[in-house]
Order: sequence, then structure tokens, then C-alpha cells
Amino acid sequence: MPRPIVATVHLAALASNLTIVRRHAPQSRVWSVVKANGYGHGLSAAWQGLQQTDGFALLDLNEAVVLREKGWRGPILLLEGFFQPADLAEIDRYRLTSVVHSDWQIDALRRMTPRAPLDIYLKLNSGMNRLGFSDRALPGAWQALSELKQVATLTLMTHFAYADMPEGVEAQMAVVARAGDGLTGPRCLANSAATLWHPETHGQWVRPGIILYGASPSGDWQDIAASGLRPVMTLESELIAVQSVPAGGRIGYGGRHRPSETQRVGVVACGYADGYPRHAPTGTPVWVDGVRTRTLGAVSMDMLMVDLQPCPQARIGAKVKLWGDHVKIDEVAAAAGTLGYELMSALAPRVTVQLR
Repeated sequence: MPRPIVATVHLAALASNLTIVRRHAPQSRVWSVVKANGYGHGLSAAWQGLQQTDGFALLDLNEAVVLREKGWRGPILLLEGFFQPADLAEIDRYRLTSVVHSDWQIDALRRMTPRAPLDIYLKLNSGMNRLGFSDRALPGAWQALSELKQVATLTLMTHFAYADMPEGVEAQMAVVARAGDGLTGPRCLANSAATLWHPETHGQWVRPGIILYGASPSGDWQDIAASGLRPVMTLESELIAVQSVPAGGRIGYGGRHRPSETQRVGVVACGYADGYPRHAPTGTPVWVDGVRTRTLGAVSMDMLMVDLQPCPQARIGAKVKLWGDHVKIDEVAAAAGTLGYELMSALAPRVTVQLR
């Protein structure tokens, strides 16, 4: 028998979240970001739940090929572009759209002979200082690409570093305005946070990622609680043992939790080897047998402990929800000092994933 831990991906929630994105950016087309194996939900799940999107955006050329082989004929955007000139043959074969962020990529395009011109996204470094041309270098790169017979459409792109913070997008939008002055063509600027909260960034395309999967760009669920966005993944397991720990007893590795009175403790078949955060402290919320309670002590590789005092009816075999509708992934991530992004993408291959 397999271990009882299972992740359920709700396809209807994916489709619903896409609809909400369209309500926020009604004049824009949507790149649904499915990088990192659909943020840990599985590329097949993303493909099935997001088929009403206008395009898919990802990093891995192999995953782009998978989408084509599944039957997707719409646009596919490679968010980091190509990593070596040899990749251009596959980009041409599968008719992919590539980001260009460096001079060497322009040179590689100049030397290739595609079957038909390729759509290109030119990346502006507007302040994140990760990928892209500076505002001074961008007009020259735009001109160089515009002159290539290998290039079909040319779109201006950037990425916001602070769209989920009080600083917002004003400073970076000023760089976009300065660098893009006089450049005609579509723009693709907005990530998840900008799509939700900064409508002035909505160009011809938006690029939602984390919000499609029902988590907050800021890491705080309350920031999206009124949006209608729904969690897409539910991680569930069961109680596999129940212990009665006396007052002063020590629970788990390092004995990090000592109850002040006799405490009923449940053992759950889930640990950090399944993708649950190892650093989640005592008090991390969890849902046991229909009741919200908390974790106790250190998370082990294959197990974690939970407080059964609020749910005295819980017995071995009782259902446990680690995250989902009742306990948001953002809450678990915040308790562990990380973001929902990491927990989603860290789901271990050994966890059974079912689509519903």
C-alpha cells in the first residue's frame, strides 16, 4: 500500500483563477506562467486547467516541446530565452517565442536561417538588475533586432521587483517610459502582483504566475482573500499514530516542544522529504479531522507531529490537510519563513499527485 500522503490538483480552480486574471486585465492577453513544472502542480495539470489561456510561458525548452506534443498550437514564451545558439533550431522547429536579454543572443539570431521569422521579446532591465538591457542600451538592441529578417514581431518586456510591496512600480515604470520612448510595438510588463494591483502596467500581454495557483504574490493570503482566487493544490495525509506525552516530555528531534500538561499528539505521514518545510516551527497551522490545530516540535524527514487537544475525536486514520482550502499554503509558508512559491515547487516526486 502506498503512503497516505497525496496532493490533489483542482483543475476547475485553475480555470477559475484564469478567469479572475482576465477580469483584472480585460484589455490584455494572458501568458499563463507554467515554469517549474507548473509551479509544482504538474505540466499536464496546467495544460488541462489553463487551456483557455492565450499563451504559456516557461523556462525549459523540453517543457515547451511537451506542450506542443500535447497539442497546444498557441504561443509559448521562453522566459529566459535560449541558453546557447544550438537551441534556436528547436525554437524554430516548434515555433516558440524567445526572450532576448543579451547581445550574444542578437548575434546568434543574426547568424541563423529560420524557416520563418521568430517572435522576440526584448528584455529591459528596469531596476531588478537580473536579466535585460539597460535603459541606455535598449534602443540600440531594439534597432538591431528590428533590422533582422529573422525577427517577426518585437515586444518590449520587463519584470517588476517591488510590485507586491509599498514601493510599487512607479520607479521602474519611469525607466520603461524613458527606454521605450519612440519604440513602437506591444509591451508585456505585468507579473502577478502588477496584474492584480497596478493596472497602469497592463500592456498587450500580462504574465500571471503564482496567482493562477491561488497563492499571494506578497506571501500574505489576506492580500488576495477578497479576490476570489482559489487554492489549486491540496496536500493531504493521515494520522498514522497517536501518543500521550506526559507533562515535561519532549517531542521530536531535539525535544523542541515540551507540553506543560499531558498532551495527546498525532503523528502524520508527511515530512520534509515530501516537500513540507523542515523549518516550520511549533504552531504552524494544520487541519486534522475537520479541526484547525497546529504542528508540534521539529518536522522529520517522513513524519510530523500535531496537537490533538483541539480535536479529541481524532484517531489513527483521521484525515489531515497540510495545506489547501482550510489552511492556505501562504500561512504554512509564512510560519516557516518562506513563500508559497517555494512550497509548491518543492513538492517531492514521491508524493502521489491526482487531478480532479
